[in-house]
Amino acid sequence: MAIDKNAIEEHIRGILMALGDDPDRPGLKDTPARVARMYEEVFEGMNYTNEEIARMFDKTFDDELEFSETGQDMVLVKDIDIFSYCEHHLALMYDMKVTVAYLPKGKVIGLSKIARIADMVSKRLQLQERIGSDIAEIVSMITGSEDVAVLIEGCHSCMTARGIRKPGTKTVTQTLRGRFSTDDRLQMRLGN
Repeated sequence: MAIDKNAIEEHIRGILMALGDDPDRPGLKDTPARVARMYEEVFEGMNYTNEEIARMFDKTFDDELEFSETGQDMVLVKDIDIFSYCEHHLALMYDMKVTVAYLPKGKVIGLSKIARIADMVSKRLQLQERIGSDIAEIVSMITGSEDVAVLIEGCHSCMTARGIRKPGTKTVTQTLRGRFSTDDRLQMRLGN
């Protein structure tokens, strides 16, 4: 599915008129086209399914890393910066920090690919909870590991800039799959 920039321009022009402004005035004349280009960029992830994103970033390395009850092998990438747009208000979700962890099963994914997955998943109309679930699903597809955890902390402008207007409020979500959902010791290691 390709993003229809012409339709976006037309609708943004209509929104400007509905707000009581003149879309042909100098400050707004190019706004519909600018918004269409911005939407093409920030919603790029809407062009791809989770399976397509997994194929796009499926760069793994065979490794003897294997998690065991006595072993310590866990891959953890912290503080991945992302932003997204809430599907309920089209409002910005910002200052989002993502932590992704998985227990290797004989192969590891390139570390930059984890950040790229988080970035691409966030480029959709989203819910924070679904971002975590989508990242976990894609990492699991690529690594073959069912043991995946995704933690996300972020601010939502639908709460901070409108409605209840509570700046500084953060939303924290956890997606815990496989052993991360049952093993308290693994959950504790996510916070370190």
